[in-house]
Amino acid sequence: MLAAAVAGRTASGQPAQEAAALKAAIEDATAEIVKLIGTLEGEVADILEFQVAMLEDDALTEGAYDAISAGISADHAWRSALDAEITGYRSADDEYFRARAADLVDIRDRVLARLSGADATAKIAGGAIVAGDDISPSTFLAADWTRGGAIALAAGSPSSHVAMLARARGAPMVVGLGPLSWIGSPPSLALVDGDAGIVVFDPEPETRRLFERRLAAANAAQAAADAGRLEPACTADGRQIAVLLNVAAPEDLASLDPAICDGIGLVRTEFLFETSRGLPDEETQYRVYRDILVWARGKPVTIRTLDAGGDKPIAGLTVDGESNPFLGLRGIRLSLARPEVFRMQLRALCRAAVHGTLKVMLPMVAVPSELDRAAEILDTEFRDLQAKGIACARPPLGIMVEVPAAALRAADFAAAFYSIGSNDLTQYTMAAARDIGAVADLNDTGNLAVLALIAGTVEAGQKRGVEVSLCGDAAADTHLTAALLATGLTTLSVSPIAVARLKAAIAKVGS
Repeated sequence: MLAAAVAGRTASGQPAQEAAALKAAIEDATAEIVKLIGTLEGEVADILEFQVAMLEDDALTEGAYDAISAGISADHAWRSALDAEITGYRSADDEYFRARAADLVDIRDRVLARLSGADATAKIAGGAIVAGDDISPSTFLAADWTRGGAIALAAGSPSSHVAMLARARGAPMVVGLGPLSWIGSPPSLALVDGDAGIVVFDPEPETRRLFERRLAAANAAQAAADAGRLEPACTADGRQIAVLLNVAAPEDLASLDPAICDGIGLVRTEFLFETSRGLPDEETQYRVYRDILVWARGKPVTIRTLDAGGDKPIAGLTVDGESNPFLGLRGIRLSLARPEVFRMQLRALCRAAVHGTLKVMLPMVAVPSELDRAAEILDTEFRDLQAKGIACARPPLGIMVEVPAAALRAADFAAAFYSIGSNDLTQYTMAAARDIGAVADLNDTGNLAVLALIAGTVEAGQKRGVEVSLCGDAAADTHLTAALLATGLTTLSVSPIAVARLKAAIAKVGS
């Protein structure tokens, strides 16, 4: 069983000293996280950035300092204030906020540990099955999941930061099991099926045999898929399908052979804009883009311009307090509103383009004028670089199709290519977010309305003679592979961990 334990401390009895102790503990905890962020990139760093932002929010700490002024010790004041916040997050109507409760628990225990001098991070042995109410990002990151293991949670959320980490590392995880109650000591054995969302504690021998048989079959299927990882993707009836990679940060590529893919269909650039590091300059961006293109060895690489806003706020750049940030100033809208940031990114991309086959993609485009304005800015920056004698190339400019308006009128856009973002296209078409449990069943890319928009975009691309790909999460859902290919798609882009499984699923289509 997973249980957090934080040692107690002896209070000074002096409000001023207690306030100073809490301030120092918060600063130490923040510095600890920032130091850890310096060793990470991409999704993991983004998760810890969220914790830094919370610790730097005066609204979070105000209640604790008020309690200290009234004579409460620093540790009790902090715990009380954070527990109230945690309760509020856990009871929120919005699943997004409920999913962040584990981060607040992590923050609470980090600061309490700094106050008491204890280690708040539970230690998990390699290969263990973790059972508990929830698990913090710190605890998850402290474990070695390459040795196996699984997670079974009474509460938790499929859209929590830990759930994202578990999916990225292939750690089976089941949430929302309800109270984990048993008589006497905890179970000695548990079976966790992350795909089916099933956990069996202390299984009967026959249940265990059936599970082991299914596990062996799944492992054999994965082994067969892995064997074809370097082979081209081809359907049973002979259609060639391009399989590209989605890349969240450069380290995703460190141990990969370019031979596993036909190129990179999506490079997310948000990792460069993490708040603790400040906005990146042109040279920093250029070097990262260049290195990715060099890795690809001439294969096409599609880099998406900054997709900030919505659920990806960036301090000092995105707009605070929007009533509905998913329908606000995000993606290309934000880039056009902050042209100084946009121009710098486009300059870095033009410079990097000489090192490979680069394509640049604009997120959240809704109307052709947005693409036209972006193209004008790109042309201006390209000409300026040329005039200064700086090595550069003008990359083709395409759009993400994730707004139904863009899908319905795809042929109106003078895009060099289209890339369908199935996550947002599904969300906006069905008016249902996948992280809100009550409507999650509506958030289905396999819905005929969503598939019709995908098919229409493919048709527009075929008429214009430009490539259409799909880079959203639906590309990795092998239950949807046949339906997606039936729309006419011939290019799918997925995370590296999903490549082998997708190629195996493609091979079965048309059989």
